[in-house]
Amino acid sequence: MGRSRGARRRKHRTHVVPKEEEINKIPKSFVMRSGLVGHSVSALVRDVRRIMEPHTATHLKERKTNRLKDFLVVAPQLGVTHFMIFTRTEANTNLRICRVPRGPTLTFRVDEYSLAKDCRALQKAPRTSDSDYLASPLLVLNNFKQEGKQFKLMAAMLQNMFPAIDVQTMKLSQTRRVLLFNYNEETGKIDMRHYSIGVKATGVSKSIKRIVEMSLPDMSKYDDISDYVMKEAIISESDVEDGPESTVTLAQNMHGRNNRKNEQRAVRLQEIGPRLTLDLIKIENGMCGGEVLYHKYVRKTEEQIKENEEKRQKAKEAAAERRKQQEANVALKKEQKEKVKSKDGEEDNESDADDGDVSEVGDEEDDDEEEDASEAEPMSEDDE
Repeated sequence: MGRSRGARRRKHRTHVVPKEEEINKIPKSFVMRSGLVGHSVSALVRDVRRIMEPHTATHLKERKTNRLKDFLVVAPQLGVTHFMIFTRTEANTNLRICRVPRGPTLTFRVDEYSLAKDCRALQKAPRTSDSDYLASPLLVLNNFKQEGKQFKLMAAMLQNMFPAIDVQTMKLSQTRRVLLFNYNEETGKIDMRHYSIGVKATGVSKSIKRIVEMSLPDMSKYDDISDYVMKEAIISESDVEDGPESTVTLAQNMHGRNNRKNEQRAVRLQEIGPRLTLDLIKIENGMCGGEVLYHKYVRKTEEQIKENEEKRQKAKEAAAERRKQQEANVALKKEQKEKVKSKDGEEDNESDADDGDVSEVGDEEDDDEEEDASEAEPMSEDDE
């Protein structure tokens, strides 16, 4: 039996609400700038925040008085796991990627960068949609299987910055962006690119694609629809052929018109920016400090490494001793305060007791006076 006319339609929600444990496992990040960086780097910070959405603080405000410790205090309360800090010197722009709260820290030099608006300006038909940023991008690491511990550390750090992907449960409708890190062996640098994922109909010209995927085109200049199809087909013959490497069969329904399951579609990537060229300078064991695990330009001997380790150990012992002394001072002050409070309490009790004794004596004197007065009254009657 169908729904009666005028009856209210009831929405049955089918999406699964994620559990709190799953939400807590999702990595979150702060993308910030430190010091004076200029307008271009500030715009780059905003673009990188856009990449890290939705699990980042998009509207994070940095003040001149803020220090790294201020963000470290707030990070555990918000579940933040990574910091991306942009700084600028007279010579270079640097990027530090840190694992909160104990490291490690990767320091990159930003050799080149282009903002998202620059990437869009070079495109004939730039594509932007807020719905693309409702889910994290797919992370692709290319050519990172090189010799050296720095590559393993870089790969592990970058992978842990984004949610893990379960191929069995993931939804194609939510895979709308790709973040690519490519290691260039010739230059020894890392190219970072940010793309949006789109699918197009295969084996048809642009004219047919416009009819299938979009609204009907303007036909006022043509006598028949065949004129429109044939003319556009001659102009764009290259768009008809799609190679097998770019053609896939959709396993699920995907975003876009007529992108249904089991349909053949050609995958298209369109750069949305920003783009960066990064050069790894050093890796530190701690949070923006600690033992240097890798440095591109500095090579230390075993004696220097041992000497630095002894210095760090002494610094740790001194810090532990200061912390122990501070705790002892705090405990002593608490004990002194408790003694003062207890002494004040005893004095208050003694004063209350003295006031009670005085009031009792006063009551007894009043009673004696009343008895004397009662005895004196009959004697006065006899005298009369």
